[in-house]
Amino acid sequence: MDQERIQQQAQQRNRENAFAQYNHLELAFVEPDHAVFRLHIRPESKNPYGIVHGGAIYTMADNATGYAAHTDGRIYVTQDSSMHFLRNQSEGVVRADARVLHRGKSTCLVHVDILGEDERLLATGTFTYFCVDPAIMEKKAGSSR
Repeated sequence: MDQERIQQQAQQRNRENAFAQYNHLELAFVEPDHAVFRLHIRPESKNPYGIVHGGAIYTMADNATGYAAHTDGRIYVTQDSSMHFLRNQSEGVVRADARVLHRGKSTCLVHVDILGEDERLLATGTFTYFCVDPAIMEKKAGSSR
């Protein structure tokens, strides 16, 4: 899929991604097999200790890896994931940099690094996506409207 089509699909997905919007996640960049999301740390992004909540980091990672997987134009859902939290920060910007490692007929493996200020590695992980039949997803989307 060409870069212009990838951008159009990512922008459409972004408009429909209420969960990412609610959590203040921003799509920063997308190209074939690669996507970057960022989060400007806000009070509602933090845990009781004043640092970015692990759920916010995971949500950002899931979005970035999902967008990277989707750059081939197929429909995916998260099948499995593993995150390793290494350190954290309390202010500024954190970003998720996701890259596809492998594409198969029915699965896609994507690696993600969560980077903080000065490119400091905060977390790293892998996500496996399952490729879903578009007709099934359209039927599910239609029934939820």
